[in-house]
Amino acid sequence: MDEKSSSQNHRVLILLLMLVLFGVIVLQYVCPSGSDCQLLHLGSWAPGNAPRGASHPGFSSDTRGTDPYSSEDGALVRFVARFNFSKADLNPVVDFDIKGEDVIVFLHIQKTGGTTFGRHLVRNIQLERPCECHAGQKKCTCYRPGRRETWLFSRFSTGWSCGLHADWTELINCVPTRMDTKGETPKTTLPSRNYYYITILRDPVWRYLSEWRHVQRGATWKASLHVCDGRAPTLSELPSCYPGDDWSGCSLEEFMDCPYNLASNRQTRMLADLSLVGCYNVSTMTEDERWGVLLESAKRNLRGMAFFGLTEYQRKTQYLFERAFHLEFIAPFTQLNGTRAASVEVAPETQRRIRQMNRWDVELYEYARDLFLQRFQAARKQERRQARERRHQERRRRLRGRLSPRLGWPTRPPMKPEGRPPPTETKQRGANRETVEPEVQLPQWWALEENSTIEDYLDNVEQW
Repeated sequence: MDEKSSSQNHRVLILLLMLVLFGVIVLQYVCPSGSDCQLLHLGSWAPGNAPRGASHPGFSSDTRGTDPYSSEDGALVRFVARFNFSKADLNPVVDFDIKGEDVIVFLHIQKTGGTTFGRHLVRNIQLERPCECHAGQKKCTCYRPGRRETWLFSRFSTGWSCGLHADWTELINCVPTRMDTKGETPKTTLPSRNYYYITILRDPVWRYLSEWRHVQRGATWKASLHVCDGRAPTLSELPSCYPGDDWSGCSLEEFMDCPYNLASNRQTRMLADLSLVGCYNVSTMTEDERWGVLLESAKRNLRGMAFFGLTEYQRKTQYLFERAFHLEFIAPFTQLNGTRAASVEVAPETQRRIRQMNRWDVELYEYARDLFLQRFQAARKQERRQARERRHQERRRRLRGRLSPRLGWPTRPPMKPEGRPPPTETKQRGANRETVEPEVQLPQWWALEENSTIEDYLDNVEQW
């Protein structure tokens, strides 16, 4: 009997070991060792990781513990600001009212992680009236609470209403017209609408490689309109890089050699006002002059946006969006490092060439990264200051509650007689002597004016 029982125990133990081994293999396949994905999920089980007022795990605003944002390559540790931004640039005013007439407009640049972020907007935000998303349908219905009106202009809510991957020049002219023609509210009663533009940027080299891989698999953006100054570019202004229906199977060298390839410096072009350079007519100025104007325009438009995020900093992107729009995501963003572009082996010389070809995007990204991290620092600093103020007010409230009943101060404390020291351990009240606890004792220099209140007393105690 003992031998049978021992044999059964061995079988159970072997089965358990096999299950554990299988689980480890699956975990390594889904989340490679050391990745942010694995760290995020492990962190979500750690106690005390949920901040006040947040329902999703993996985040902590407690500065006494580990900073949950430092895992994103320790950017803030090595970060040294290069650009001087105004307070308005670092703290953009976003008074978004989802119940009013305000609209969030998402400028979706190709291969920046915009598809993932766009899904977050329609599926992952805590809303009084969540977006209605149905299986098999790409678009979701995002109505305001109590009204059949949309608050979000994006691929997954309104579709490509202004053309496939419309740029800033197209959106700024198209969105108001599209919103007014939806017939949601009569124009006679329609108040001024606020449009809050947002976008996502990515490291230019990896974005370029990602677009090449996408085109190599047969993707095209033929449905893009490229409307500027009321018209689309002619074939001579914007020639095609390939003769057939698509450019599938193209090599990286072929992709790089096409002088009309819009993949080069795409982020700068899509964020700039193309009207400043004659749209797609490149004969009006030299190439460097043209791109210099576009770069400054893109920087100016980026500063004026209500929000922008960076693909390389998913958690900081989530934090800044939530803080700007006072909306919270249900589940935390995940930093995925395993993209198709990351799997491409590119020689250092080829990488240098790609970087040179996208030098305007490189300069824009460095500018955007600097602004992004400075905004993050300013937001965290403000958050800590607000936390200190809350603790300060709570201490005053507790002190007021202890002092008022004990010293009989409903609104104003008694005056200290001239030349008499302040109360120390006891206070005379008629024939009774009442003990005063040490925390309410006052220093010798304490004095109150004739019309002083208990708030003035509390200020003296705090200074003491």
